[in-house]
Amino acid sequence: MTAPDEKPPFLYVVVCAAGIASGVGRLITAAQERQWQVGVIATPHAMNGFFDAAAVEAQTGRPIRSAWRSPGDPRPFPDPDAVVVAPATFNTINKWAAGVADTLALGTLCEVTGQGVPVGVLTCVSDGLAAHPAYQDSLIRLRGMGVRFGPPHRGGEFGWERALDLVE
Repeated sequence: MTAPDEKPPFLYVVVCAAGIASGVGRLITAAQERQWQVGVIATPHAMNGFFDAAAVEAQTGRPIRSAWRSPGDPRPFPDPDAVVVAPATFNTINKWAAGVADTLALGTLCEVTGQGVPVGVLTCVSDGLAAHPAYQDSLIRLRGMGVRFGPPHRGGEFGWERALDLVE
């Protein structure tokens, strides 16, 4: 619980393009119930109908970020106290581990891991892709950077709330 004179902690939720992303509102609700302010950063592909962007913006009271801001534009979110990536895809995990920052989501993830911000990840990767050696190497590298992973999604319930347990 936040003291009356303290600002509530700020959580970045990074959403990737996976079918399960349609449930991200559950994560936002759980975070808000735990007194987090929430800002959502989505990969460009996730913005193509993987979740209800208007509903997420109404729920958070903030615009979803998916592109770089122009120089001189104000920062729409404060610095994060923690970051959750859910669902995290094969592509995002591998690019992040390699230091590729070709989208706002990846650039943000690369930056916050370099700053020591707590990061929790719930992956949504098929068994075939999860067995790929590059993916396994990426998990090892990100864990070595302090990134915390929940159990991989294997169908059924995604368990959005577990992401918060990883960063609190």
